[in-house]
Amino acid sequence: MRGVQDNHTPPTGDSGKPRPVRTYVRRSGRITESQKRDYDALASRWCVPARDGRPLNFPEMFGNDNPVVIEIGFGRGNATAQIAAGNPGVNYLGIEVFTGGVGHLLGEIRRLGLANLRIIEGDALELLAGRVPDGSVAGFHLFFPDPWPKKRHHKRRLLRRPRTDLLAAKLTPGGGICFVTDIADYALSARAELDATPGLANRFPGFAPRQTWRPETRFEAKGTAQGREPLELVYEKRPESACIPTG
Repeated sequence: MRGVQDNHTPPTGDSGKPRPVRTYVRRSGRITESQKRDYDALASRWCVPARDGRPLNFPEMFGNDNPVVIEIGFGRGNATAQIAAGNPGVNYLGIEVFTGGVGHLLGEIRRLGLANLRIIEGDALELLAGRVPDGSVAGFHLFFPDPWPKKRHHKRRLLRRPRTDLLAAKLTPGGGICFVTDIADYALSARAELDATPGLANRFPGFAPRQTWRPETRFEAKGTAQGREPLELVYEKRPESACIPTG
């Protein structure tokens, strides 16, 4: 994900209201012919309209009462599809702003015959604030979000209060936040922000061990080859219980 504004004071739009500080930059990006075909053919089936306005009804969306895990910024979605395929008793909602990645994941849903995965193409924070009921999400997956390495851009980091307070509000008791980055500064910052978020508790004394249910992403493999070590955090909403999925 990429951010938008660079200044600390968000500029105002035509309405005079401050524009929100984004955690991503919306680019058209490259979309392959196969991704475009899958997007055009399959979006109406497995994509949820982003601007419907109504609160999301997860039992209606998936046709069951299974727990729901939301992944924010799934990229191409290969890991998302693998996790969903390995955990048919859990429902997954992937949120992404890049059409190419949405098209790719739609193709994976069809290829793997996944009934427990849906997609929303849009701004995750807007969706969480406006359409996701409090206490309705069993877990959040945040795999390698943009670290915004420049200090003046740290305000755009996804795991930063009050954004972490919003995530915590949406979790069910015992629901978890599973976060991975290979930027040590971001990992330390995220841990401090999560530690300061009311209602959340670290499942481990510091960073978490490698979560075996989480497939290695292409981005992760590239970083490892360049000598960057993935650092993981697993927080849960009290009372303590397992972070979904456990594999």
